[in-house]
Amino acid sequence: MSTLVMGAKRLVGIIGDGPWKTPAFESLAAAVAAAITDGRLPVGARLPSERELASATGLSRTTTGRAYAQLREQEYILTRRGSGSVVQLPSVPGGRIDHLLSPAGADETEIDLTCTAPFAAPDILDAYDRALTRLGAYLPGTGYYPSGLPVLREIIADRYTRRGAPTDPDQILITSGALGGAAIAIRALLDGGARFGGARSTSRVLVESPTYPNAIATLEGAGATLVTYPLEFGPQGHHWNIDAMDQLMGQMRPRSAYLIPDFHNPTGALLPDDRRRDLAEALRRHRVVPVFDESLVELGLEGDAVPTPMSALIPDTVTVGSVSKVYWGGLRIGWMRIPRHRVDHFASSRLGLDLGAPVLEQLVTVELMENHDAIVADCRSRLRAARDQLAAQVRSWLPEWKLIVPAGGMALWAELPEARSGVLSIAARNHGLRLVAGPNFAPAGGLDRWVRLPYTVTESELEEVGPRLAAAWEEAKSMNGRGPTDRARIVA
Repeated sequence: MSTLVMGAKRLVGIIGDGPWKTPAFESLAAAVAAAITDGRLPVGARLPSERELASATGLSRTTTGRAYAQLREQEYILTRRGSGSVVQLPSVPGGRIDHLLSPAGADETEIDLTCTAPFAAPDILDAYDRALTRLGAYLPGTGYYPSGLPVLREIIADRYTRRGAPTDPDQILITSGALGGAAIAIRALLDGGARFGGARSTSRVLVESPTYPNAIATLEGAGATLVTYPLEFGPQGHHWNIDAMDQLMGQMRPRSAYLIPDFHNPTGALLPDDRRRDLAEALRRHRVVPVFDESLVELGLEGDAVPTPMSALIPDTVTVGSVSKVYWGGLRIGWMRIPRHRVDHFASSRLGLDLGAPVLEQLVTVELMENHDAIVADCRSRLRAARDQLAAQVRSWLPEWKLIVPAGGMALWAELPEARSGVLSIAARNHGLRLVAGPNFAPAGGLDRWVRLPYTVTESELEEVGPRLAAAWEEAKSMNGRGPTDRARIVA
């Protein structure tokens, strides 16, 4: 397998170019270790030689050599003769994390901040009543609709067309949530590579870091080898460096990609329209078939238009979406938009997983989509107020935390002063909070300086988050260890 080669200039762009505190080798080693822990340097990347790094930083060869020696001693890099120094993470007894995340099951005295999912839309019960009156027409049949009910597929296809990506209903496949669609897509794409053979028959799938934890488990379960692209962080928040992603694709040659350009989970970042065209061109150039997750695409909270769908910019794109983030997670209705030439293969692949989504829930979704714009507007209004309330709580009680309020999505992504989100998630339980540590969101490890804080709980619960979180943080700062050895679990 090819290895990502990190050039000296690229490494300096990530860790900075000084000035270096004395002793310089310790300062340099700390900067590299922090970049590994934060996920900015992916595990498995080969670092530049000591001589190349010395030239790029203006430090001596002796200094960079001592920095690499310290990183080896701390288990952040592994150096082998002829292979150079490769990034790794220090071992953690009992395992670091489980990316398959499940409901936390908080009791009534706890505030559950493990899940980004809204309460049911106000019209849910009425929609079920109306759907039941339609159900009788479907009972004489088998109840199996592997592609989905035609009426629902027509509605979703029309929505894509109105957004600028002309779509036929035959291109829509109804799934059990967006994650179910991603599983079908990746399995089909990897299977397609194996069937057709050649240099492109690879299991590598490009993913962002951080990313949605259940997607990590889903992709790995489909047989994917993950190629990690670390999102960059600056004064305006996280963003995509398309040139760096282009270089990564050129070196690692992934077959597919799973990307979240629309109010990214967990950072809330939005890929601007002008960079979307650059990303589309890079994907085309490297013949990477992307799967774009649009689960949060309609949750812009600043009044901006819904972003341009990537499927309008690159024809060979698979898009997945769902109603979970706007209507209710309990519906478990999602969809895929599939390129025409891949429809038959994807439909066949889907039959290996299940025989279709429940008819009643599809009919409920049809009913809700008749009032879709009003439901979305109400959801945005509630989330906007909740986002601002939680941000104010964090800034008041934890002013040392770095917080950039996202323009959309359902959670804040906060940077801690120390790499302690693992122990914070343990301490939080003593203060009536359930949290998920940052490493859950890291495909290749790291991110222990970060924590996701959903603002989908009630207003009264949000009022309690600040003081409980501050108390938990004080306790976490006095705790030993790098993070939990038990496995944190969330659902969305």
